[in-house]
Amino acid sequence: MKRDFHAPGRSAVYATGGMAATSMPVATLTALDVLRSGGNAMDAAIAAVAVLGVVEPQSTGIGGDCFCLYAPAGGGGKVVALNGSGRAPAAATPETLRAKGVDALAPASAHSVTVPGAISAWALLNRTHGRKELGELLRPAIRCAEEGWPVHARVALDWAGAAEKLRGNDASRRRFLLDGEAPPVGHRFVQPELGRTLRAVAEHGPRAFYEGEIAASMVSTLREQGGLHTEADFAAGLEVAEFVEPIRAPWRGMEVVQCPPNGSGLHVLQILGILEGFDLPSGGPLSPERLHRHVEAARLAYRDRDAFLADPSQADVPVARLMDPAYLSKLRALIDDRRAMPALPPAGTADHARHKDTVYLCVVDGEGNACSFINSLFQSFGSGILAEEAGVMFQNRGYGFRLQEGHPNCIAPNKRPMHTIIPGMVVKDGEAVMPYGVMGGHFQPMGQTLFLSNHFEFGLDVQEAIDCPRLFPNPASAAVEVERGIPQASVEALERLGHRCEPIAKPHGGGQAIAIDRKRGVLVAGSDPRKDGCALGF
Repeated sequence: MKRDFHAPGRSAVYATGGMAATSMPVATLTALDVLRSGGNAMDAAIAAVAVLGVVEPQSTGIGGDCFCLYAPAGGGGKVVALNGSGRAPAAATPETLRAKGVDALAPASAHSVTVPGAISAWALLNRTHGRKELGELLRPAIRCAEEGWPVHARVALDWAGAAEKLRGNDASRRRFLLDGEAPPVGHRFVQPELGRTLRAVAEHGPRAFYEGEIAASMVSTLREQGGLHTEADFAAGLEVAEFVEPIRAPWRGMEVVQCPPNGSGLHVLQILGILEGFDLPSGGPLSPERLHRHVEAARLAYRDRDAFLADPSQADVPVARLMDPAYLSKLRALIDDRRAMPALPPAGTADHARHKDTVYLCVVDGEGNACSFINSLFQSFGSGILAEEAGVMFQNRGYGFRLQEGHPNCIAPNKRPMHTIIPGMVVKDGEAVMPYGVMGGHFQPMGQTLFLSNHFEFGLDVQEAIDCPRLFPNPASAAVEVERGIPQASVEALERLGHRCEPIAKPHGGGQAIAIDRKRGVLVAGSDPRKDGCALGF
C-alpha cells in the first residue's frame, strides 16, 4: 500500500541510532535527549513517561499504575515483564463497603482508588535496567510541572470532556479548571505542587512518595472522601512493583509477548489465535469479512476476560486453558461468515449455550534494547480526586473490581484489580522486532490485534497500520462502535450480518510502534494521529 501524498497523513519515521514514539512531542524529544546523553531505552522511557504525567494529565501520572516489557539487546529473545499495578486497601472487603452503604463501585469514588504503583515501578525498572539516576530522569518532568506546558489539542478535548467530573471535587476544580471550565488549547498549565512531589522523589527516592508527608497528604485526601486507605497501605506500596514471567504465543512465524494477568494481554493472544486459523480475507483490512471475523473473535475473548481475569495471587486465572490452541480452534468454529452470533456461549466454553485513558510509549536505543511501556490513570483524570498539597491525581483502577462475592475479580484486601493496560512486544528468531501498544482502556486487546494484523498480515507499514480506521464490539453496550473512517459499505454489510453498529464520538485509542529491521540496521516508527504525539529518531 502506497501513501497518497495528496491526502492528509504522515509517513513512517526512519532512523538508525535510536527511536522513540510517544503521545506528546515533548515526551518524544525527552526520550531522545536521554538516549543522546548516554542513557538506554529504559532510562528514556522512564523520563518520557514522567513528562507525560505532567503534560497529558488526563491520561496518566504518578497517581496511576504501569506495566512494562523490556527486551535487552542480545538477550536471545528474553523479554522482561514488570507489573506495576497497585493494590486495594487492606480494609477493602465487600462486607465493609456494604456496611458503608456502597452497593456498587463508582468511578469517581475513593473506593475505586487503589494505591498507585507507578513510582514503585519506575524505581524498580531504573535500578534494575537503567543507567542514569532516577533523579536525573525526572528533571524534564519537574521543569514542565514548575514552568508549565501548553495544552495540546487532543488533551484539551479530553479535558473538556472530563470537566464535569473535575467540578465534583473541590481541589480538582480549583487546580484543573479555569472559572469552572477546562483550559483551552495553548494555555500554559502550571502544577507547582506536582513539581514539589517530583523533586522529593528525585532527591530521596520512591520512599518519599509512599511514606512521610506526601503519603500522609494523599491518605488524608482519600479518607476525607470516605476511603479506607491508611498510611500503612501506602507504605506497602513502596514494593508493590514486581517482575513477572511474561506470557507468549506463536503467531505468523513470530512470538507475541504480553504481561500476564491481572493485565488483559492474555486476550490479545486469544484473539490472534482464533483468527490465525482463517484464510486472509481478499478484500483487505477494511473489508466486511475481515471486520466481522475480528469483531466476533473479540466478543469471545472479552467474554472470557469478564469471567476470569483477576489477580492471580488471589484467584485461579486459567491462562493455559484459555490459550490452548484446541480451545481457540473451537471458538473459531463458532464464527460464521454469514451472520453474527446472536448469543455467546458461557465463558470458558465453546458450546452454543446462551449465556479507558492511558499513555503508551516505546523506545529502542542504538544497542537494540527495546522498551514497551504503558502508564495510566484509567478513565480521564482517573477518579477526579486530587491530593491538592501533593499535586497527585488518583487513578480509579479499583472501578475494575466487582462486588459480586465469589467472582474471581471481587474486591479484597491487598488485591489487584483487573487491568486494561497492556504493553506489547513481537519477537522473531530470538530477537525483539517490535515494541508496540495501543492505548484506549477496554479497547486495547482489540486495538493491538487490529494493528498487528494490519502490519504483519495485510502489509501496511507501521504508520499505515496505526492510521487504519478502527471498530470495537463494546461489551457494555453490545454495540459495534465504528470510527468515521470505516467505509459505509462495510458498516452496512456488518449490520446485515446482525451487528448493531454505532458511530463513536472520539476515535478508538492511540498507538505507537517501532519496527526493528536488523538486517538493514534501520528503525521504523509510527505514532497515532488520534493523539498529539509523534515518533522521532536520530
